Amino acid sequence: MKKIEIDPVTRLEGHGKIDIFLNDEGEVENAYLQIPELRGFERFCEGRRAEDMPQITSRICGVCPVSHHFASTKALDDAFDVEPTPVAKKLRELMYCGYILYDHTLHFYYLGGPDFVVGPDAPREKRNILGVIEEVGEDISKEVIKHRAYGQKITSILGGKATHPVCGVPGGVSKSLSEDEVQEIEEMIDSCIGFAEFSLDLFNDVVLENEDYVEMIKSDPYSLNTYNMGLVDEKNRLNFYDGKIRVTDQDAEEVMKFHVSDYAERIKEHVEEWTYMMYPYLKKIGWNGITDGKESGIYRVGPLGRMNVSQGMATPKANEEQERMFETLGRPVNSTLAYHWARLIELLYAGERAKELIQEPDITSKEVRNEPGEPGEGIGVVEAARGTLIHHYDLNEKGLVDKANLIVATTNNAGAITMSVKKAAEGVIKDGKVDEGILNKVEMAFRAYDPCFACATHTAPGNMPLKVDLFDAEERLIDSFERE
Repeated sequence: MKKIEIDPVTRLEGHGKIDIFLNDEGEVENAYLQIPELRGFERFCEGRRAEDMPQITSRICGVCPVSHHFASTKALDDAFDVEPTPVAKKLRELMYCGYILYDHTLHFYYLGGPDFVVGPDAPREKRNILGVIEEVGEDISKEVIKHRAYGQKITSILGGKATHPVCGVPGGVSKSLSEDEVQEIEEMIDSCIGFAEFSLDLFNDVVLENEDYVEMIKSDPYSLNTYNMGLVDEKNRLNFYDGKIRVTDQDAEEVMKFHVSDYAERIKEHVEEWTYMMYPYLKKIGWNGITDGKESGIYRVGPLGRMNVSQGMATPKANEEQERMFETLGRPVNSTLAYHWARLIELLYAGERAKELIQEPDITSKEVRNEPGEPGEGIGVVEAARGTLIHHYDLNEKGLVDKANLIVATTNNAGAITMSVKKAAEGVIKDGKVDEGILNKVEMAFRAYDPCFACATHTAPGNMPLKVDLFDAEERLIDSFERE
């Protein structure tokens, strides 16, 4: 049996490797996505002051700090039994839109988009943002950088920092908006809406007008028949910040819809010995291995999962684009590579929704916080750029964290990502023949999810495996120490 190793995988957050095993005929026998890193943030949180959690957990990832910040803040709202003021909710959601604007821009243009813009078979050194600049030109590249900066500027104005916000507190936020800040934000939002529309036009011209790309998107190696999950509002429309968790099946029919407080009754995590990433599944369906189909409880979250569970977008232009995607690819959309299209639809939605929020009459109100009550148990949920994110804390009478549980977006997608890697490998590797382009097409399967493996790995009970090799000055091994 022959082994092919992609180590490290590229253009993602965190670290990982792919091991592909070929049989004697050169066909893929199996493929594994292995995550060798362990962050263990749940254990880091034990004993911490509750009010520090929104800052501590935002350090899990420098790419998605806002989602952790507000999942944590919402968990504290629940734990201290306090409802944020109306304007505080609007300011939180407005800041969240800024985060989606910069995060989705980052992934499409810097991480996932190069595979389409410069081509999956292009030389390795071209499949990056520099290769994109060569293809689209310097002027467009400046627009990419400018609008990603706009998203971070919006986050900075509202959150105190562009990367690790400090505004979230139980019962609200720590600062209000001034009239000058409202004007500045609104001007940036208007520009971001135009940029989102441009990005969708670019996707249409580069990808949807290319028959080879469309065939690739629709092909079996890049399709999964899983359940889908995401937050929706009272009309079952997509919402990043608030709502209930909705799950739909392979026929787009609702399977369940529940409040986040019931997540432990609906979701369970499975452990595999060869990775630090856990595999959540729907308890109602059960664990049937890393397989898709109605008998498997594995589901997908993130932009494509959210499109599939929502019955429309809450803003007009994004809603039109979502309908066009369903008309083109069917409903539900099972193509893994369609995550890129869904992500750009959400980019437009974030701009439109931010425009609605910044124009709210009370957006400059000073009533930004309600006083919290006594500490207890709290659960918070948001839709991170990568999918559904849940924070769950048990606080003691002193307001310290006794226990924390985090189910992050990439963890929710773990089973689907693993299956996608295997299916892509089976589809593109034939007769044992591999080259850079073929291996990149395997990586495209996980890259579509925009995974954050640093977020996704956390500790199970027990000790972290540890091995230390001690070498002398001549690089001779003189001793080894190991802890299982």
